[in-house]
Amino acid sequence: LENIRRTDAIVHVVRCFEDENISHVDGSIDPVRDMETINMELIYADMESLEKRMARTRKVAVSGDAQARAEMALMERYMQALDQGLPARSVQPTPEEQDFARQLFLLTTKPVLYAANIAEEELGAPDNPMVQQVRAAAQRENARVLVVSARVEEELAQLPEEEQGEFLQALGLGESGLNRLIAASYDLLGLISYLTAGPKETRAWTITRGMTAPQAAGKIHS
Repeated sequence: LENIRRTDAIVHVVRCFEDENISHVDGSIDPVRDMETINMELIYADMESLEKRMARTRKVAVSGDAQARAEMALMERYMQALDQGLPARSVQPTPEEQDFARQLFLLTTKPVLYAANIAEEELGAPDNPMVQQVRAAAQRENARVLVVSARVEEELAQLPEEEQGEFLQALGLGESGLNRLIAASYDLLGLISYLTAGPKETRAWTITRGMTAPQAAGKIHS
């Protein structure tokens, strides 16, 4: 959980294929159940973190401290959502509450991308019923979905770079799942690549979407 706490977003790989040779810890394939299992772990962790913070803040709020009362109000809204099984990102802090909300480092405020892992032979086909269930569940919690095949990515990674294009073409794919995952993650975080070219090197710099040219240049020179 501490590793997740330090990240900007969460990519949750969810199994969406049947294979009798690959066992599942619960004995059956149910992607929505798997999503809920992980989400509840994160929700319980957030509730525990909030309870500790609220116990300290409540003492100050009782004394009449206006800032502490405002912080308690936001934490109570978060706790109410979590208690209903909803992620903290379902609560929208006011502009005045944004700074304090970031200081809480709640796991379920982080944007989520679900990677629906399907069988190799299903790539390029319409969504199977399990992927459809993942999309519906993700929509309810304001998360995104990307369909990939981990098996294909494993095979692709073992090929020389010059053969990877032919392999993808044979599967009817324009690009690898890893590249699509990177692009989807950038979009999720509001990031873009800023390119510079010169006689010595051509390089991509990661910047926030909407930055001005001077701000982007600052990334290079800082």
